[in-house]
Amino acid sequence: MKSPNIVLITTDQQHFNALGVKDPKLKTPNLDRLCGEGTRFERAYCPSPVCTPSRASIITGQYPSHHGAWTIGVKLPEDVPTLGAHLMAAGYSTALVGKAHFQPLSTADGSQSLECQPVLRDLDFWRGFNRVWYGFEHLELARNHADESHVGQHYAIWMEEKGLPDWRDYFQPLPGDAAAKAPKVGPKGGYTRAERHWKLPADLHYTTWTGERSAAYLKAHAGDEKPFFLWASFHDPHPPYTVSEPWASMYDPDAMDVDQVTPGEHDRNPPHFAMTQQENPDFSAWHLPYQAHGCESHVYPVDELKKDKATYFGMMSFLDAEIGRILDTLDELGLTENTLLVFTTDHGHFLGQHGLVAKGPFHYEDMLRIPMIVRMPGKVPAGVVSEDIQSLVDLAPTFLDAAGLAVPGEMQGVSQWDNWQGGEAARDFAICENRHNPVMPHAETYIEKDAKVTVYRQGDFGELFDLVNDPGEINNLWNEPEAATLKTRMLLAMVQGVMKSEPTRMPRIAGA
Repeated sequence: MKSPNIVLITTDQQHFNALGVKDPKLKTPNLDRLCGEGTRFERAYCPSPVCTPSRASIITGQYPSHHGAWTIGVKLPEDVPTLGAHLMAAGYSTALVGKAHFQPLSTADGSQSLECQPVLRDLDFWRGFNRVWYGFEHLELARNHADESHVGQHYAIWMEEKGLPDWRDYFQPLPGDAAAKAPKVGPKGGYTRAERHWKLPADLHYTTWTGERSAAYLKAHAGDEKPFFLWASFHDPHPPYTVSEPWASMYDPDAMDVDQVTPGEHDRNPPHFAMTQQENPDFSAWHLPYQAHGCESHVYPVDELKKDKATYFGMMSFLDAEIGRILDTLDELGLTENTLLVFTTDHGHFLGQHGLVAKGPFHYEDMLRIPMIVRMPGKVPAGVVSEDIQSLVDLAPTFLDAAGLAVPGEMQGVSQWDNWQGGEAARDFAICENRHNPVMPHAETYIEKDAKVTVYRQGDFGELFDLVNDPGEINNLWNEPEAATLKTRMLLAMVQGVMKSEPTRMPRIAGA
C-alpha cells in the first residue's frame, strides 16, 4: 500500500465549543459524523491566537518566535523549511485550497507580498501562477473574509468563470476608491455589518468555492500512484458577521444564548482586561507600531451579540455542508481508508465570554483552545473523546511520522501519531505565544492539564488559573498568597517547557 494521503481541513477563528456534538443548537451533522468516525481531542491549543503565526506554525512545526512570522503583517520567510517541502521530497503531491495568510496586506517596508493589493486583483497574474509556494505545488487562493476589499486571486477567477463578471459589486471598495459607497458597518465597526444577510448567492460564496475546488483536487488525484497532501483552508466563521442565504436566516437571534462578563472578574486581572469594559478606554500606548487587535472597548449590545452568534452559527452550518462534500468525495473515490484526515482551526473566538468579542490579548481557553478531530479508519480509534493535550505545532511532525518519514530537528512540535492511534500522551503542556506588537500586548502562556499561567514582556501582572476548580477562569490567582506555591511551580515549568521546545536542527555527531 502506498503512503497515506493526508487531508487537513481548517476553519478560521472557531470556538472549541462550536460543534454540534458540543452545542445542540448548532447543526453540524458532517462534523458530528467525523467525531463518530474518529477521535475528538478536547484539549487542543493554538501556538498563537493570531492568524499568520498560527498558520505558519502548522506548515513549519515551529513556534512563531522561531519561524519568523511572529504576528499578522509579518511575512513568513520563504526560505523556512515547510511540511510540504519535506513531503514533496518524499514523493507526495501537495495542494492548498482556500486561505493562506502567510504574507501581509501591505508592502510598506519594501518586501514582496503576494497577498496584498493590487496583486490580489491582478487575475492574469494568478491565472499564470504556477510555482511552488511554501511547499505547495498546487495552489488555489483567496484572502478575504466576507465582503472585505482584499478579494481576488483564484476565487475571483472562479466567480468570473461561474458567470459573475460584476463580482466586485459584492465586496467593499478598495481603499481610496472615492466613487464607491462604503458598507454600512454595525456597532463593532469592521467586525460587523448592519446587514448580516449578504446578497452574494451561496453558490458563489468562497465557502462553496473552497469545498468545490478541494473536491475537484481529490477527483483529479484519486488515481495517482503518488500520495497527496491537501490543505482545505476555509475562511469562516471569522467576522465580519455576514453570510449568504439560506445560512443567514438559519438561526433565530432571539434563541441564542450568549455569555457575559461576571461582575468583578476583571478586578484581579491585568489592566487591559478591565479597560475593555469601558466605553472609551485609552489603549493608545498599545497601538504601537500598529493597531493591536482587541485593545479597544468590548462594550457591546446584547441584541447585536445575539445577531452575531446567529450569523456565526449560520457560517458554521455552511462550512459543515462543504466539509460534507469533501468527506463524501473521499468515500466515493475509495480514498477514505488510506487517508489521514484532521479537522481543526487556527485559533479561538469570543462571543461574549468574559465580556469580550472576537479576539485580542486575552488568553482564556476561548481564545487558545481549539476543536480538533482526527480520523483514519483502522488506525485512529473511532468515537473516542480524548483529554490528551495537542498543539497545532505538532501537525507537521505528526504528518511526517504518519507518512513514515523522519521528523527534522528544526521542528519544535512533537509527533502525536502514536497518541492518535490510542497510545500514550505525547506532551503534558502547551505553549501559546502572542507577539502581536513587540512590547504590548506581548504575552506567553503555558498550559498544563490542571492549570495555566500567562506572563507579559513588561509589567508585574499576569494570570494564573486553576482549571480544575475554576474551569471558567473567573478567579485570577496571580497575586493570591495561597496560590504562591502553584505560581512558583508553574513559572518554573513554563521556563523548562520553553527550553524543551528549543529546536536542534542538527544532531550532535561527535564529542568535540
